[in-house]
Amino acid sequence: MTLKTVAEEAGVSVSTVSNAYNKPDQLSAEVRTRVLETAKRLGYPGPNPAARSLRSQRAGAIGLLLTERLSYAFSDPYSVGMLAGLAEVAEEHRTGLLLIPLPSLADPQDEEEARLAADTMRQAVVDGIVAYCVDEDHPARAVALERGLPMVSTIDIGPGDERHGFVLIDEYGAAYALGRHLADLGHRRVGIIVDSRHQTERPEVVRPEDEGDLYVDSRPRLRGIRDALGDDAAVTAVYAGHNSHDAGVRSAAFLLDRRDRPTAIAAVSDVMAFGAIEAATQRGLVIGRDLSVTGFDDVPAAAQVGLTTVRQPIAEKGRLLGRMLLDPTFTERRLVLETELVVRSSTGPATP
Repeated sequence: MTLKTVAEEAGVSVSTVSNAYNKPDQLSAEVRTRVLETAKRLGYPGPNPAARSLRSQRAGAIGLLLTERLSYAFSDPYSVGMLAGLAEVAEEHRTGLLLIPLPSLADPQDEEEARLAADTMRQAVVDGIVAYCVDEDHPARAVALERGLPMVSTIDIGPGDERHGFVLIDEYGAAYALGRHLADLGHRRVGIIVDSRHQTERPEVVRPEDEGDLYVDSRPRLRGIRDALGDDAAVTAVYAGHNSHDAGVRSAAFLLDRRDRPTAIAAVSDVMAFGAIEAATQRGLVIGRDLSVTGFDDVPAAAQVGLTTVRQPIAEKGRLLGRMLLDPTFTERRLVLETELVVRSSTGPATP
């Protein structure tokens, strides 16, 4: 069934049938009703959306690239908050959101994963891209730019060009303030929990050569905390997989069961810090007295458990990403948002 079939049956031109779907204001109500009723009777579903977007050069949707499972976007509290802000602006501009989960390329030499990621981006029918914690060298990012799509990113990869915008925080500086807080409390044995692109059930110590496997925002956070603590501190960084509560539990258990138990644990996300608190509580430790724990993000649950953390404007970041991509009057191409160290009861002076 085609547009031409409907036109012949309704006794109108092909362009009239097209206008009934795409430009209804150009037809009388009687003609449009006749066309649509004829199409319904014949079982014609309407113009193909993908073909229509090719003709109009507009898909009516923006894509969100994320190197995580699709369910992560709806379960991780940081992602939920940022998506809410982005969706708010998309609604204002009558634009849809297409979530595009990609392989994280834990092994950069995996040619099949790289090919699948590139193919996914080539097939996405979108007007622009939000790259959410996507590495600079990820093939999907390169394909999006090759297609001429405007892009906004949450990580700093340099000046870029006029099509590429950035909404950032000072990851290193915020983490440095957190590490300085722990140093001022006298903590010299500190464990740092980071997330890695490698999923593992057994926590592993991060070696210098492993830092490239960490998620892109975790790297400056790890460096900032380490640098603030200084060379004389005994710092052990561990990972147990992606950013999750369970990874925090496993990593903290690994640190707390060592002979040189840390007096403080700094997690690069609140979610993993919640897991660290659970592992410590299971071992009879009092948070803030026997062990200090910090997070990063200040998601809503952080205040409920008294977590010392870095507050960043999560929903506002999403809104600004949306405006930078969709609002033609918004001319800023690079924004660095302020963060705040929020000290609560989960941190206290180091104990011997």
